[in-house]
Amino acid sequence: MKMNLFLEKKERKNNKIDNMQDIKTKRTRFKLKKVSSRKRLTVFKSNNHLYAQVIDDVKGATLASVSTLEKNIVSKEVNRKQLAEIIGKEIAKRSISKGVNQVAFDKGKYKYHGLIKILAEAARTEGLNF
Repeated sequence: MKMNLFLEKKERKNNKIDNMQDIKTKRTRFKLKKVSSRKRLTVFKSNNHLYAQVIDDVKGATLASVSTLEKNIVSKEVNRKQLAEIIGKEIAKRSISKGVNQVAFDKGKYKYHGLIKILAEAARTEGLNF
């Protein structure tokens, strides 16, 4: 009986953490959409990979995307920080080739720190404005 209580508490705590991350993501996205009508540069990171995409919220379509799963990026033997920089530069090149120079940076549930910061600064140096 005591073990079940422990597991129930642990499950409730995990659900609360997931809900807080969802709330953080929704809050960030709402503020971006309220203030700006620009396209959105969204970043997602998992334990193994990084993903970046430029989204047009009016049409609901993805304009450009880059991830560490792509063969030309994976073939390079580099660490995660260098991968973040490569992805930032590549998403900037692809979005500028589509005609999108102005974007709003959607960091999602992550702090503007570490890999997310490196990716954003690399995109800025390649010519994206946000």
